[in-house]
Amino acid sequence: MILLDTHTLLWAFFQMENIPRQTQNLIEETDKAYVSIASLWEIAIKQSIGKLNLNCSIGDIVRICEEEGIDILHIRSEHLDQIKLLPMVHNDPFDRLIISQAIVENLSIVSKDHVFGDYDVKLIWK
Repeated sequence: MILLDTHTLLWAFFQMENIPRQTQNLIEETDKAYVSIASLWEIAIKQSIGKLNLNCSIGDIVRICEEEGIDILHIRSEHLDQIKLLPMVHNDPFDRLIISQAIVENLSIVSKDHVFGDYDVKLIWK
């Protein structure tokens, strides 16, 4: 079971060529894939401040997730409690929540962001 990081989700839908072939295969063949609601929140914020030019709404992205069999992982109290236990490797609140969710739910994170490797979570990018 995998949890797609924000950029991985966007690339999987709109720029698949940015994802290594082996990682693409893993995403396509996995039993279960998730994306954090935090990723959708991050996308909305980046769209609103002009850091992400994407011609689709969050609703459109959710529909694509549904079509592709990617479940939205909502925030639970256990995820928030886990954040308090993470080392302060970096301060990105979206990344910290995604990492916490992966730990609590026992998911591997699919991300090019190597900072995830500094946490006690399995990172996939081949």
